[in-house]
Amino acid sequence: MIEPILRIPLQTPEHFLSKEWLITNGLGGYASGSLAGINTRRHHGIFIPNLPAPRGRTMMLPYLDEKVRIADHDISLGGIEFGNHQVEASGYPYLKDFCLDWQTPVWTFDINGQILEKKIFMPYGQNTVYVSYRLIQGSVLDMRLSPYCGCRKHDSTLGYPQTWPFAVSHQDNHYEVAAFEGAPLLRLTLKPFHGNFKSQSQVIKDVFYRREFERGLDHTENILSPGSFSFQIHEGETVFFLASTEDWESLQDDPSGIFETEFQRRQKLLSLATGAENHLVTAQLTLAADQFIVLPRTRNQKDVVIDSSVERVRTVIAGYHWFTDWGRDTMISLEGLTLCTGRHEEAKAILKTFGHYVRNGLLPNHFPEGERYAIYNTVDATFWYFHAIDRYFQVTGDKETLESLFPVLKLIIESHMRGTDFGIHMDPEDGLISAAAEGFQLTWMDAKVDEWVVTPRRGKPVEIQGLWFNALKLMETWSQLLEKPDELYFDLSKKVFESFNQRFWYEKGGYLFDVVDTERGSDDSLRPNQIMALSLRFPVLDQKFWKPVIDVIEKKLLTPLGLRTLDPLDKRYHGRYTGSRWDRDAAYHQGLVWTWLIGPFFDAYKKIYQDPHKIEDLLKYFSLHLQEAGIGTINEIFDGDDPHAPRGCIAQAWSVAEVLRCYMNLNNDRKNGK
Repeated sequence: MIEPILRIPLQTPEHFLSKEWLITNGLGGYASGSLAGINTRRHHGIFIPNLPAPRGRTMMLPYLDEKVRIADHDISLGGIEFGNHQVEASGYPYLKDFCLDWQTPVWTFDINGQILEKKIFMPYGQNTVYVSYRLIQGSVLDMRLSPYCGCRKHDSTLGYPQTWPFAVSHQDNHYEVAAFEGAPLLRLTLKPFHGNFKSQSQVIKDVFYRREFERGLDHTENILSPGSFSFQIHEGETVFFLASTEDWESLQDDPSGIFETEFQRRQKLLSLATGAENHLVTAQLTLAADQFIVLPRTRNQKDVVIDSSVERVRTVIAGYHWFTDWGRDTMISLEGLTLCTGRHEEAKAILKTFGHYVRNGLLPNHFPEGERYAIYNTVDATFWYFHAIDRYFQVTGDKETLESLFPVLKLIIESHMRGTDFGIHMDPEDGLISAAAEGFQLTWMDAKVDEWVVTPRRGKPVEIQGLWFNALKLMETWSQLLEKPDELYFDLSKKVFESFNQRFWYEKGGYLFDVVDTERGSDDSLRPNQIMALSLRFPVLDQKFWKPVIDVIEKKLLTPLGLRTLDPLDKRYHGRYTGSRWDRDAAYHQGLVWTWLIGPFFDAYKKIYQDPHKIEDLLKYFSLHLQEAGIGTINEIFDGDDPHAPRGCIAQAWSVAEVLRCYMNLNNDRKNGK
């Protein structure tokens, strides 16, 4: 088994400021920061648990000031950047190594010959974080830890809480901080506890977050510490700092044992993903995939009543730091995150969880932060559900689950035939799906700035027809398997196939229209959405058009990190994702590269060209990217222009899932001699 350890070469402090670490807890909570120990986002912090509604992910511990006393001065292991761009950080010259060890960030400092190792980890299924300090070499070090506390939603407006100073209480070295009356308690302690805690409020003003500044958002805040822990650490000793919202009784276990249990859990995950353990990239992505599969703790268990065959409900966080669970992202990601990694029971749990939330024939678009109830403004998530179920059934042969979900799938088809919310309906004339609702973005190209829908795509989008046809053919196949009537699906799919190939071929361009029946006729924008007309199990596109479509996509849209969302020659093309929110959203689907599209491209390319080397050549870039931005994971988007700088979320579910799936499929093809 290859050890999934990524060691990042030391260069400059600025170099480490541009790279970020992320750990998660299986509940949607996380901890994250820059490798330099200086927060660059409002989402960076030592402890951001996912709390029950209406809170959601809450910034409980934005900063831990870690000081080591040497002679007559202090060395900070991390640091702060201020609004005047001054950086206070004295520890970087002492940093000798950083690595991501089985998804655990590890810093090693050489402080005048004394070697100190720092790790951060979160126990799975618990809203707790541990920061461990181990003196590997040296006699003794004096340390002081000052936790800076808060209680804001992790993506909320920055500011200065009017409830300061926070109330602090303690008993038997157990300290509790309440930001305000009724706030969740933040529990703090050291293990083993020695030294002392000094209760003394300290304020750091004008803390600057450079990534927020670059995004054109509010970017400074003041943070407060209620006091500090002081202690000595001796050679060979490990001291753990603990922060949690769990009750004290559940925090009694030895942290070393908890860390070992978590390490064993990750080893098991890697062993389940057959073949992944033999390659550093697939091993790393298998562990990265685990960060997205969560128990939706924001919603009460009674709100998700599913059958007793599923032990626990599951969902997928679409991306860190700011996305919640999205139906579309979940269904596209399901194969890579769960089926390629041997986590079949969790795949079933995800499918059944989302099946419970189908309303008026629609799968949820997403669950807003901290909310129990879903938003349904999507036309494609529902059809991706059929694709995900198909992939699950192909891998597991679980006929029982397929049969239990069949009534929901039948209802979905019927709802689309008669029409459902947001103007989503089947046109009885041609059998194609139309979707249009003023002010709503219904496809995956869903950027919206205030009331401006950037890519409305109202009418009949190309990928929706591919997904619709695939769903009908799957229903026909499943009906036969389950001995149910299949005539409706057979007849309708035939009609859809004929209509699609009559309506969507754009002869002049040699590719497919992006949308037909818009307010202005047919939209001939050259976009990657057309890949779904031939990448799915049942392609709606006539085979005679396959090669010209894949060739034009390869020529105009393919990059080493995914597909561009618009032809660079289009006057609306944006090649960079920078500036204000307006600027960024205007570019979001107008030329930027989306990594998840490498998966459909891979599937379509294989149908035409039996050339695995092409995909292998593409995938090699991701081994470099794992050390580029979010360490050990894959970004949401990249600039359309060279050098394709990473942008958006530092860890995106469908990016990780589709790249991992491509790697695993290539490995399987090699194994089978293809």
